[in-house]
Amino acid sequence: MTAAVVIPLKGFAAAKGRLAEVLDPPEREALARRLASGVISAAPGRVIVVTSDAAAARLATDLGASIVDDPGGGLNLAADAGRQHAIVTGADRVAVVHADLPFPATLAEVLASEGIVLIPDRRGDGTNVIVLPGESDDFTFSYGPGSFARHLTEAHRVSDRIHVIGDSPLGWDIDIPEDLDTPAEWGNWAACRS
Repeated sequence: MTAAVVIPLKGFAAAKGRLAEVLDPPEREALARRLASGVISAAPGRVIVVTSDAAAARLATDLGASIVDDPGGGLNLAADAGRQHAIVTGADRVAVVHADLPFPATLAEVLASEGIVLIPDRRGDGTNVIVLPGESDDFTFSYGPGSFARHLTEAHRVSDRIHVIGDSPLGWDIDIPEDLDTPAEWGNWAACRS
């Protein structure tokens, strides 16, 4: 199996605006950088970062990832650009992973699963990880509020082999202040803030 992990990554300077009530701009930038570093470093196989931000591209290449220019127009188009690049360059399994996951250690295990894998965020609203076979190149990404339900419907449209992992450390992302209180059994995420 030739696997690729696609990580859409916006710039760090304006990241994590919903944490403004508890973190100042330099802290939010450092947090976004640290989380992205952790996800890129933990990603198995070939890593493709989709970005148009120079600092994000520099970080990604320093960590061994390849860069695909973000086509603009939002997360859906960025995810698709990364997936298409992965398939064209030989991947037969592609994961699209958010860059703000504090506990990315199980990515390799998830990527090795069969069929389509969906990991919702802890609220069951967003979609933190999508793993697709290469032949699922007609899967349409639909990120934004309520994306998990739409992605599950889309997965059923293109495949009968679907695996939803609902209770996973990969379901925890850092978006709002409450997300900073992560479960102790998953480890100490505090290093993400330094």
